[in-house]
Amino acid sequence: MAICSEKELPEKARTLWLKAKSAAELKNHGYAISLLQNILKEVPGFLDGRKMLRAAAIAQKDGKKGSSLFGSLSSVSLRGGATLKKDPIAAMDMAERILDSDPFNPAANHLLKEAAIAAGLPEIAVFALETLSKGNPKDIKVLHELGELYFTADQPDLALQIFNRITEINPGDLTALKRAKDTAANLTMKQGGWETAKSYRDLIKDKDEATALEQKGRTFKDVATIDAQLAELSAQYEANPQHVDVVRQIAQLMELKLEQTGSPDDLAGAVQWYAYCEQLLGGSDPALARKYSDLRLRQLDQSIKAFEDWFESGGDAHPDAEQYRQQLLEMRRERDSAHIGEARKRVDRNPTDLQLRFELAEKMMEAGQFTEAIPELQRARQNPNVRLKAVSFLGRCYSEKGMTDLAVQQYKTAVAEMVAMDAMKKDTLYRLALLHEMMGNRTEYMDCLKDLYEADYGYMDVAARVEGSYSAAPKA
Repeated sequence: MAICSEKELPEKARTLWLKAKSAAELKNHGYAISLLQNILKEVPGFLDGRKMLRAAAIAQKDGKKGSSLFGSLSSVSLRGGATLKKDPIAAMDMAERILDSDPFNPAANHLLKEAAIAAGLPEIAVFALETLSKGNPKDIKVLHELGELYFTADQPDLALQIFNRITEINPGDLTALKRAKDTAANLTMKQGGWETAKSYRDLIKDKDEATALEQKGRTFKDVATIDAQLAELSAQYEANPQHVDVVRQIAQLMELKLEQTGSPDDLAGAVQWYAYCEQLLGGSDPALARKYSDLRLRQLDQSIKAFEDWFESGGDAHPDAEQYRQQLLEMRRERDSAHIGEARKRVDRNPTDLQLRFELAEKMMEAGQFTEAIPELQRARQNPNVRLKAVSFLGRCYSEKGMTDLAVQQYKTAVAEMVAMDAMKKDTLYRLALLHEMMGNRTEYMDCLKDLYEADYGYMDVAARVEGSYSAAPKA
């Protein structure tokens, strides 16, 4: 049996379909459900009808509890399983009658999935799992099933999205990481034409150019050449998926391609290949582990940026804006936690590396963890390369904790050691000035501002503060 389109509906079913669409538009969900049930009895493969039926059921349910008319989940599974063996279409009808009143019912959706597969309608099986995923977005078991169905249905792009979603929910899910890597490889081969190419030369329009590249040993970093190199490596990977050097080269090329395109798909591909490479190495390569974590964090930052852009373009007017804002806050917390976690791991691997301690402190400060950052900065200031920044940051931490006298002392130390009036010294001087103002130290406050005024007239509001102090002073 095949999926039926709207144009292929029999005349009677098409008439009911038009009435059902009209009823749905008027939000007469009960009437729409009744009409759609009759259509599906006649045309079980009408996927668009099932989608509208489910949307109407969800709208009608609108937060109400599911009906108990059809008994417990176990009894649904037992009756459905028995029917499935004899008549898959009848089992699909049984599932739909339950889903009309309880659209996210797990047993009924799984029954619909199994019956659809038995009836040769895998698209409806996918739809059943999509419904379950919508009802419970963090059900990893359902997501795994959905990802596999997408992959089997030759939809690697959708499968990759699902496997990436699983790894976001549970970064330790090695099965999802492996499947995402396989799916990314499949998608890359499709996009690059690997499946039809006999060699990487077939992917380069100018075969003479390919020969010249080999002879001269030149390296080109355009996307077409990267795809060609990936094509050549794909054969080696297929021959031995455990070959670390090949996997590493693919990961590096995917990262190189990402730098050219900036595509979220290429970012996801690079993440998955580095993840697999790290898995093969068992975490024994710190540089590779850092590369993988940096790309994962970049992926999270990209998602946050998309959310922020949505709000800037008018997202606050959306009826669910508050819910989405909470999601954005949660994503930011997750990002901060991930940044700190990765920085902490690097420190744990190299506890004597003071540069890494400084980077950990930076991440802590970005997350507002000023108390936790203090001991890391105190140790980091022993490193000459980051000493001045560490001392200045210590001043900021003390200031945030209300320890103004200690903050002033750190800021003064940093300013005294800074030779050039660069961005760091300007920031430190300005913060020191504001502390003096708050403490009532008028002379010190103005001395800091005047140093800034002489060096950079346009820095912050320094000019207004300095010139305002002169205009406010009594004239002789």
